[in-house]
Amino acid sequence: MKKSLIALAVLAASGAAMAQSSVTLFGIVDTNVSYLDGVSNAAGTNTDSKYGIGTSGNATSRLGFRGVEDLGGGLKAGFWLEGEIFGDDGNASGFNFKRRSTVSLAGGFGEVRLGRDLTPGYSKFISYDLFGQVGIGQFMGWSDWNGNNQTTANNNNDANGIRSSNMISYYTPNFSGFTAGLGYGFDEKADTTNSKKGRYVGGYVAYDNGPLSVALSYDESSALTLGSGATAVNGADRNRLTLGGSYNLNVVKLNAILQQTKDDVPGGSERKVNAYMLGASAPVGAGEVKLQYALYDQKAIDSKAHQISLGYVHNLSKRTAVYGTVAYMDNKDASKLNLSAKGLGTIDARAGDSQTGYQVGIRHAF
Repeated sequence: MKKSLIALAVLAASGAAMAQSSVTLFGIVDTNVSYLDGVSNAAGTNTDSKYGIGTSGNATSRLGFRGVEDLGGGLKAGFWLEGEIFGDDGNASGFNFKRRSTVSLAGGFGEVRLGRDLTPGYSKFISYDLFGQVGIGQFMGWSDWNGNNQTTANNNNDANGIRSSNMISYYTPNFSGFTAGLGYGFDEKADTTNSKKGRYVGGYVAYDNGPLSVALSYDESSALTLGSGATAVNGADRNRLTLGGSYNLNVVKLNAILQQTKDDVPGGSERKVNAYMLGASAPVGAGEVKLQYALYDQKAIDSKAHQISLGYVHNLSKRTAVYGTVAYMDNKDASKLNLSAKGLGTIDARAGDSQTGYQVGIRHAF
């Protein structure tokens, strides 16, 4: 009898310990058939079409591990390791945890994270893009621009500026609908000729109450290298101001993003891009229809691009969905903003041309 009581006590103690700590394996596999018309050929002299198997058309394919431990007193420790997977070629270039690799402490004060993560100034705005910042329909305000793209050499930030390495970030608890986040990416003396190269600072404030959601963010990246080759510009400072919001009317949900990106180039010149997006989505049976329009205005070269995207997602279950997206991009003047079909390699549209594309795929989460 005594041995039975001891065994029960050990089991109870081990059960309590297990309840205080957990590790979860999670992921998404999203693979599609993609087609793009209006793609430059190798010589760049005319346009061709391109089609094949793509990835991440409705959600970014990923594999990750996350864990949390209850430290008591409302304090929790956690970790998050997440990397992108490519269903089209099985990660032929290798697998890493560049999507997120953080350790954190959370409690009544909010959450503090250390490591590589989405920049706070970007993280909130994924929800305002009806296409979730993936596939050919996505809002492209964070994309690389002709002659204005950020290269990754000696920088902590990704080329599109949506993630930063070597970052400490803080997210507040919810105060009656108000939340905020702040991040600082250390430069770690990546370039001895410029003490600020690779540095990031940014954050957001947001308000969510019932059907209404609105957020304002500001990001600043220091001493970037823009462009490549002989035309590359070194030491540019980029700042980006973004306002976004949504309102759910039940029968239809309305979304909008207003954004301005400025690059202060050494020598006193300034490059500026304004981007605007309006969208509407509506539930249809077990799915959702999405319609989104975006305008991209490159002030430095007086060039505009228009994009319209139409999509439908049909949920087969809580984890599995099929989807289809059609998008059209009208490039004017010297604009070379392109529809993005991940998995098809480099996609380039010639100046003054337009692109049409579609994606039909399956998304499964686990």
